Amino acid sequence: MFGNIVITGASSGIGAALAKLYAGPGVALGVVGRDPGRLGAVGTDLRAAGAEVREGLFDLRDRPALTGFLAGFEADHPVDLLIVNAGVLDGRRADGALETADAARRVIDINLLGAVDTVQAVLPSMLGRGRGHIVLVSSLAALSPVADAPAYSASKAGLLAYGKALRAALAGTGVHVSVVCPGYVESAMTDSHIGKQPGKMSSEAAARLIATGIARRKQVIGFPRVLYMLALITPFVPEAINRLATKDIRFHVDPR
Repeated sequence: MFGNIVITGASSGIGAALAKLYAGPGVALGVVGRDPGRLGAVGTDLRAAGAEVREGLFDLRDRPALTGFLAGFEADHPVDLLIVNAGVLDGRRADGALETADAARRVIDINLLGAVDTVQAVLPSMLGRGRGHIVLVSSLAALSPVADAPAYSASKAGLLAYGKALRAALAGTGVHVSVVCPGYVESAMTDSHIGKQPGKMSSEAAARLIATGIARRKQVIGFPRVLYMLALITPFVPEAINRLATKDIRFHVDPR
């Protein structure tokens, strides 16, 4: 099992559930988030489970804060498992307006560029040791882009491509890469999604599926199964049929 783990986006949803799933005596957890109240509550639960915890409160776009936190954690606890989970959702508003240029840039900066920065801050040390596992949390939107969130879809598609390419590039080094493509999961992010969310599951159920996939060193961990299978065939379905099939799950974003 993994003794030293870093999880970004750990203050709620999948990140918090994974942190709690892995927490226990002998485990050192570095948890990163932006909400001090939620991150502090997660840290309290992890310590109660017996884990050693270090909290990082910053935005992934703050590269000095990100690299400083990861370097400090790595110096004391060489990272066995890095779960890059932090992400934001933006898109169409209730009045029908599409995302702005600033909103699109923020989504891509956090979801894709912030993820790459996180990986690159830890990868050299993993390669030096010849072991480690990197997990990138993408989305089913990477496989089946959603019309109401173009930048989100692009950021998650980029993350999927980056993870699959990185996995191939690192083959034989002892460092493994997995990409997670979840559907709708209970979280602060899906709370801002106003519309139908078919197949929505609890963050705890999602965390268990992800942990099983990590243990098996799967390339892509996609769920729920039916939606994942449908997302895989989306590129081969005529555009008109795709539009008809998705018209009942259009949504808007409440930025709160």
